[in-house]
Amino acid sequence: MYSAPAMETALQERFDIRLSAPETGMGLFARAPIKKGAFVIEYIGQRIPTKVADESGGRYLFEVDSDWTIDGEAEWNTARYINHSCKPNVEAEIDENDRIMISALRDIKPGEELTIDYGEEYFDEFIKPVGCKCVVCA
Repeated sequence: MYSAPAMETALQERFDIRLSAPETGMGLFARAPIKKGAFVIEYIGQRIPTKVADESGGRYLFEVDSDWTIDGEAEWNTARYINHSCKPNVEAEIDENDRIMISALRDIKPGEELTIDYGEEYFDEFIKPVGCKCVVCA
């Protein structure tokens, strides 16, 4: 198992967190090539009841199932910096242990921003009212 400093160093070797497109905030960028289908990163955070998450209004919530949600708001959740895109290059899958694993939908080049489709519910609540700012829609 990695220690926290070792894990952070490993993440820094694989990713840059920096400003993304205008009005999208910080983004997560690949520092090295990532092959299609490869594991990219795990979305981590505090596990909270979905009912509590639904009432919180948070923006970094990832529903695992009808009972549990991961609150990924903490800055140490590097995956939280993956921005929305209508044509994403990564996707999330929930494994048998209810862990949210992010993998590449296609080959990703060094310097390319990692993007994911946030889903219809998030899109309708947070993105649609202000207009989508992803590179496909901008």
